[in-house]
Amino acid sequence: MSQKPSQRPQRGTLLAFDYGLKNIGVAVGEAQFSSASEHGILKARDGVPNWDQLGALLQEWQPVLVLVGKPLNMDGSDSELSRRATKFSNRINGRFNVPVELVDERLSSREAKQEAAERNHRGKYGDNPIDAIAARIILETWYQLRADD
Repeated sequence: MSQKPSQRPQRGTLLAFDYGLKNIGVAVGEAQFSSASEHGILKARDGVPNWDQLGALLQEWQPVLVLVGKPLNMDGSDSELSRRATKFSNRINGRFNVPVELVDERLSSREAKQEAAERNHRGKYGDNPIDAIAARIILETWYQLRADD
């Protein structure tokens, strides 16, 4: 599993996850077009998803790379949640044999809440959109970091 910046794939689907203890936001993108769209959430129990659902999502989209947001403290140090997100990413890699990369997501949840408010949503429409918005922001951040690749 890669935890440092990887070379950007030229083509293929990317999946991004905003890891959380109750909900894991999901976004889908296409490397060739730097696209990113919200795809909903996976429910989790104390950070553990339904692995069959996650596996079905991976089977459906066949990603060339999976991105997992790593919620670091503002000073860049690990938090308990970032350690759990790292464990989650290791399990995706180990269970499904798909490349996984961690992405610094320190401000994605705040940005997602702000965006939801701008859409006049109070944090919920359908399933909780903030987690899916945050996953999309993680994917967009990853694209921006590799714009010169």
